[in-house]
Amino acid sequence: MALRHAVLAALLDERLSGYQLAKAFDMGVANFWHALPQQLYAELAKLEREGLVTGREVVQDTRPNKRVFTVTEAGAAELERFASTAAKPSFIRDDLLVKVQAVDHVDTGEVIAHLMERAAFAEAKIELFDTLLRQMRGDRSEEEFLRTGDRIGPYLTCLRGLAFEQGNRDWCHRGAAVLRERRAAHAGR
Repeated sequence: MALRHAVLAALLDERLSGYQLAKAFDMGVANFWHALPQQLYAELAKLEREGLVTGREVVQDTRPNKRVFTVTEAGAAELERFASTAAKPSFIRDDLLVKVQAVDHVDTGEVIAHLMERAAFAEAKIELFDTLLRQMRGDRSEEEFLRTGDRIGPYLTCLRGLAFEQGNRDWCHRGAAVLRERRAAHAGR
């Protein structure tokens, strides 16, 4: 997947400025694709040059003018083409896993601290995802929303982000507990 597809998918429901797109990425798309704001602005310009999005200037009285973008028919066709291709498997690339891999030869206390930092980060993301999911489904149960909701794609990706962060949190807590137990056992020898 390229950043272009994540941007096109984020623009499907509404016209967004570059700033709004960056916020949308932080709130939802970031659970499956990370991009810095400057990368998003560059990608929007490229997509516009290629005719996959169109931009329109919006005049604002109390703020600077902004450009809002929407997906064109060519952009929708590109997303359709992308959706029809086989998905590549994902791979974990995480510096924390390298630290844990080396834990038998480095300061265990530092690794435990890193695990607990990551667990706290995951917990904050879990709370965010829980809030987003409740907002998306409103007063409906999850089962009802999944059966009858207008747009379930963002909901399903948010569910995946939630499961990912729950797994991260649980693994970090377990790893830290194992390392603490082993450190205590080795200290008692």
